[in-house]
Amino acid sequence: MASTVQVQLLVTAILCVSRRCLASSDTISASSAVSGGRTVVSRGGSFEVGFFRINASSSRNGSCYYVGIWYKKAVSPCTPVWIANRAAPVADRATSRLAIAADGNLVLINEADELVWSTNVSSTAAAGAGSNGTVAVILDTGNLVLRRKNDVDEVVLWQSMDHPTDTWLPGARLGLNKVTGEAQVLTAWKNSGDPAPGVFSLGIDPAGTSQYFIVWNRTVPYWASGEWNGDIFAGIPEMTSHYMYNFEFVSDANGSYFTYSLQDPAIISRLVVGVSGQITQLTWAPSADEWILIWTEPHRLCDVHAVCGAFAVCDEKSEPLCSCLAGFRAASPGDWDLGDHTKGCRRNTQLQCASTSTAAVTGDKDDDDFLLIPGVSPPKNPSFVRASGDRDCRSACLMDCSCNAYTYGDRCAMWHGDLLNLQRQTDEDAGAGNLYLRLSAMDVPSKSSKKTIALACAGAAAALVVALFAMAFVLVRMVRRRRSMRFAQALERGNLVAFRYSDVRRATKNFSEKLGGGSFGSVYKGKLPGAGGADAAVAVKKLEGLRSDMGDKQFRNEVRTIGTIHHVNLVRLRGFCSGRGGERLLVYDYMPNGSLDKALFGKSAAAAAVLSWGARYQIAVGAARGLLYLHLGCRDCIIHCDIKPENILLDGALVAKVADFGLAKLVGRDFSRVLTTVRGTIGYLAPEWISGVPVTAKADVYSFGMVLLEIVSGRRNARCSPGSGAGGARSEYFPLVAARKVLDGEVAGLLDERLDGEADMVELDRACRVACWCVQDEEANRPTMEQVVQALEGVIAVDVPPVPVSLKVFADDASYSYFSDECSQLKSSS
Repeated sequence: MASTVQVQLLVTAILCVSRRCLASSDTISASSAVSGGRTVVSRGGSFEVGFFRINASSSRNGSCYYVGIWYKKAVSPCTPVWIANRAAPVADRATSRLAIAADGNLVLINEADELVWSTNVSSTAAAGAGSNGTVAVILDTGNLVLRRKNDVDEVVLWQSMDHPTDTWLPGARLGLNKVTGEAQVLTAWKNSGDPAPGVFSLGIDPAGTSQYFIVWNRTVPYWASGEWNGDIFAGIPEMTSHYMYNFEFVSDANGSYFTYSLQDPAIISRLVVGVSGQITQLTWAPSADEWILIWTEPHRLCDVHAVCGAFAVCDEKSEPLCSCLAGFRAASPGDWDLGDHTKGCRRNTQLQCASTSTAAVTGDKDDDDFLLIPGVSPPKNPSFVRASGDRDCRSACLMDCSCNAYTYGDRCAMWHGDLLNLQRQTDEDAGAGNLYLRLSAMDVPSKSSKKTIALACAGAAAALVVALFAMAFVLVRMVRRRRSMRFAQALERGNLVAFRYSDVRRATKNFSEKLGGGSFGSVYKGKLPGAGGADAAVAVKKLEGLRSDMGDKQFRNEVRTIGTIHHVNLVRLRGFCSGRGGERLLVYDYMPNGSLDKALFGKSAAAAAVLSWGARYQIAVGAARGLLYLHLGCRDCIIHCDIKPENILLDGALVAKVADFGLAKLVGRDFSRVLTTVRGTIGYLAPEWISGVPVTAKADVYSFGMVLLEIVSGRRNARCSPGSGAGGARSEYFPLVAARKVLDGEVAGLLDERLDGEADMVELDRACRVACWCVQDEEANRPTMEQVVQALEGVIAVDVPPVPVSLKVFADDASYSYFSDECSQLKSSS
């Protein structure tokens, strides 16, 4: 009996210990510190807290450990969202510990038993708590909460979301506590390998307005959100199209803050202040196993203040983005390679600083001289001095030891101190005059030195010609490999790449694999080097029918504008090419599931699997969101002008991606003549295209309505059905059939027969009603894309639409070539 009791007690003790461990798996208490490889995980398994190291490939401090919070499930690799000791890493995680101290604070103690970090809860707030009554719990929101229980309730002493690092998670507040004066500010990492606070930060206006600023070095604001108007921030019109988010701005006597949440809790999203000074909203795509860029500000990297540091030039179309001026080199090469350009560039040779005008005129080699820097826009805020010409302006700058550059246009402009925000010019008219950079004479090539160098090079070339031939193959391989690496880095960072025609031709194997063609040209499959050595599939479009008045510079500027448009439901433009022979190419992400028309109407084996109703409905909603972003989310409204199933592509997870947006401007408005001659496209044109009245965004709404009917039915809107008797084949115009059945409440008969009735009837009725409203004759009677999205998402109710008159006319006109010719062929063959 005694032994039985002992066994029972032992089992009970084991169960108690197990339950206690299980219950405390998300908790740090006085008796359970985090050390070594031990971590704590939130109840739902979303987030994890523990020691981690920065990716060794991007960090020079591979032996440094940090305590932080990162995504536990779905996201890979380790993506930290909060770091406690971001500026003070520890060397040994086995002997370091994150624990509850005797005073109730959560602290980090390093291997030398020294305090590295603490929550710093005041003694008043923690009074009476002690280490036994205080615990730290990681929640499924990613918030690490320090709390203690008293006799009445639970008191929150500290939480990580009140002290963000570079990441803003849903549910967190970003603002200002007006009582304590404490502000929540996001601060970028120093570089990709060092999470220490960098120079870029995002926070609310300390002056008390409702707008947010991105600030350089805590002193220079270079981007503003605009003030809150009750729905969005005035400077971020993209917010109107992001229906996956719920936004809220609160301002009262206690404080002002902004917060956001997700309509679907299963979505993983975060906002990050990047090391390059841009803020980006990212969403995790499980199907692609990567983060998808939703939006970014500022749109252009070169608009970030001092993004390249001092004496460096920013060039959006090149890789790398930043390059040092002639006569300069990176001040900190290690940081520069990791994306931290804040230290800028330093001179190869220090200035002599001539003090007489005679030296300025003679340009003695032992003194300073000037080098013309072409194609670079001068910095802002110059100092102006009196000068009768370029020679006097040069002398004035040379005699001023703090003058580092000058230019002479209508007057003499000089720049003192560090040269910041230099940008490569995109227009011939950009800037004022030529920028002359001050250098040591040793770094400025003179005519005599050029002649000497030329003679020396000629002799050396004769001696090394054999060796050069031997090395040629190796050098070509190295250049190609380096160019491939630059392309891979640019594609990984999301920069728009200016490709050479030879590179695109090689990537597409001389345009051998054609994916298809359309109104704007033919599309070919290609492969470009991707991250980690793996090739990335791309789709290359050869543009045809471009405007005759469009020059190379204008083409590049227009393409760069298209390249700044990012949305989860728009095909991503990765780069472009403007060849010397007049070739114009666009490089897009490759969509493995092809276009919607192949999925709906294709006869191949790949199209044998019928799209389910759920997939179709999500494709319709996604395409609508993409169009809404083009209409309202961009700074200028973009009318697609050619919405049809062929221009809606599907990625690996069947997410809809609208393609060919923005190309109407490249081709010109007269390209509507092209559309009307392409088989099948005329069925999507709004009546105003044919009548010749000005076309608005409502033309896209009409086209979308036609596409939506095809998604429902799984067939082209106009088709022929075998008839009986003398009439033979008969014409059937599906939009008219659909409009009548919607009016009669018989939408079930409109569903694709291949689905065998398996569909959500509420969604089916909603989709059919929305489609019939979209194809109304008058623009005023059609909804906007914003209303279309809201209706498809079930946010607003949809009434029964009338039958458009034009559909009746279209169906009754037996001579209409779009379907009557096809029917006559069917009749003759039968």
